[in-house]
Amino acid sequence: MRTLLTRAAELAADYRASLPERPVATAATPAGFGGPLPKDPAPPSEVLEELARAAEPGLVATAGPRFFGFVIGGALPAATAADVLAAGWDQNGFNAVLSPAAAAAEETAGRWLKDLLGIPATASAGFVTGGQAANTVGLAAARHHVLAEAGWDVERDGLAGAPRVRIVASEERHATIDRALRLLGFGTSAVEPVAAGSQGAMDVAALERTLAAGSGPAIVCLQAGNVNTGACDDLRAACEAARAHRAWVHVDGAFGLWAAANPATAPLLDGVELADSWACDGHKWLNVPYDSGFVFCARPDVHAETIAYRAAYLAGAGELAGMGDLTLESSRRARGFAVWAALRELGRDGVAELVDRCCRLARRFAGKLADGGAAIANDVVLNQVLVSFGDGTDDLVRRIQDDGTCWIGGTTWRGRRYLRISVSNWSTTEADVDRSAAAILRLAGRVQ
Repeated sequence: MRTLLTRAAELAADYRASLPERPVATAATPAGFGGPLPKDPAPPSEVLEELARAAEPGLVATAGPRFFGFVIGGALPAATAADVLAAGWDQNGFNAVLSPAAAAAEETAGRWLKDLLGIPATASAGFVTGGQAANTVGLAAARHHVLAEAGWDVERDGLAGAPRVRIVASEERHATIDRALRLLGFGTSAVEPVAAGSQGAMDVAALERTLAAGSGPAIVCLQAGNVNTGACDDLRAACEAARAHRAWVHVDGAFGLWAAANPATAPLLDGVELADSWACDGHKWLNVPYDSGFVFCARPDVHAETIAYRAAYLAGAGELAGMGDLTLESSRRARGFAVWAALRELGRDGVAELVDRCCRLARRFAGKLADGGAAIANDVVLNQVLVSFGDGTDDLVRRIQDDGTCWIGGTTWRGRRYLRISVSNWSTTEADVDRSAAAILRLAGRVQ
């Protein structure tokens, strides 16, 4: 086992060392995984080498410094090493009986996260797979609470015959909100859409009008970090408007919630503490290995009552809610180790510097492309940049990806196609941005 794990670490380290210069995208189709299942067993050392050879042609350098798609970070060194240890330790992070170490890591990391993100210290913290799970759990807790306030036990009686719950959300909400509503039985037609302003942040006056136009149990979904523009809703004003109607407020802050950790961008999230639940990703701006997300709830009792379950074989497993009681998985990997390691490596100042540097690099990216004749469609307030060179956006995206210097994707915002650039990686430098911008301008025929 020692030799095998040492070799696995060598292969991983070799790959990580290649990231700064290897082509970011790959068009290869890995062929080494094919064929029928062999009849005979194979030595683990041979399997490892075969796996590495088979995977190599199909690896995309998402962890590298010039991958600017999908708000993807690249795992920090300490977090990567911690995940290697977590795999070796093979801990089931369901509760403190199964792994006191996993429980302690999650408790501390959760406390540190709340402190960094401006979330009340009394809130619960669940370590989930990502933004989809975090939004689903947060909205499940919201469903439980607003219906309980209306005298309905949704966990016991379901939604058939329940009071109608109003779902008030921005017209520019993330798609995971809609999928969570489908999974929770609300359906997407339950959404009462609220208009967004010029940069994609919710129009608070429109929110107030929407809330005033109806009555009954209500959930308001706010956003910290528009997926296209990076714009943040006015959380203080929106929360106060929701409070006036006794609505639960859920904040989808998959990447934008990290703005609270940086003094320069924290004002964008003024009032974040007034919400009832929050969703955030670790594998985005914290640069923790996949998969890693967080859901926080201002009412820990509601969080646990919504998600936890009881079984005879769990008797004596502990009375305090935590870990598996706050997430949708029972058999779950111990994600807290990598999160703890990332936060310990960076410290408070390092997290702030990481967020601030990515924002500066995004502005640099926008400036370089604008100087080359591109149109920048958004105010670059965080790490997102929308770029247009006119018609032919999708063809340009394809050529950029095929070129391999960097990787960016396309998006549609308000009826127009754009290049969408997200700067989220801890290892990205000014040189990476300049090199990528030059390649984009060259491929767009805008070389000066």
